[in-house]
Amino acid sequence: MIEFRNVKKAYPHGTMALKGINLHIDDGEFVFIVGHSGAGKTTLMKLLLREERISSGELLVGDYDLSKLSNFKVPFYRRELGVVFQDFRLFPKKTVYENVAFAMEVVGTPRKKIRRRVPAILNTVNLAGKQDSYPNEISGGEQQRVALARALANNPQVIIADEPTGNIDPKMSLEIMNLLLKINKLGKTVIVVTHEKNLVDYYQQRVVSLRDGLIVEDRIGGMFSEKV
Repeated sequence: MIEFRNVKKAYPHGTMALKGINLHIDDGEFVFIVGHSGAGKTTLMKLLLREERISSGELLVGDYDLSKLSNFKVPFYRRELGVVFQDFRLFPKKTVYENVAFAMEVVGTPRKKIRRRVPAILNTVNLAGKQDSYPNEISGGEQQRVALARALANNPQVIIADEPTGNIDPKMSLEIMNLLLKINKLGKTVIVVTHEKNLVDYYQQRVVSLRDGLIVEDRIGGMFSEKV
């Protein structure tokens, strides 16, 4: 469960990025967060990742109250999240296998479990047979699938995808979105931050639209307004 209760975020230079957000996302939901540049999408994501603190209100994610979360507990909280970025953020000198395994190594996962889990995750994202390849040897769509596999490595309850199709072609975009839906059907909460109207319209999922730091629409399926 994710709950924003009258969440406001003001930056030191005076910009009020979020002006009182109320949003509830149930466990296992699939939600698009949409809006033009400056609407507040990036700030909302940074608050969820606890890269930024809220200025006022309450933000609850599962058993964590992010408005009160100490810096010491942030790494433990982030283990509950899997994050997929637009620019992939892969290690160029590590193989596909090593990129995914690294996410497990940093939290102290036993090697035996890593050897068992990584191939299974790669199979889930249709990368079986690519584990020994390096990022520069595979396509952009495949690199994004590696990033998705890495986000799944520690079995998080929430997947946050920030413009996951921004650097890949339309065909690969559909493949990535289909994988995210597949992951959602496994019981994971999936939040996709995007500005790609065609994808949002095509998949007919819940859409939360932001404009000027406020939620202006929250609906299931259907098109979102060009004015948002």
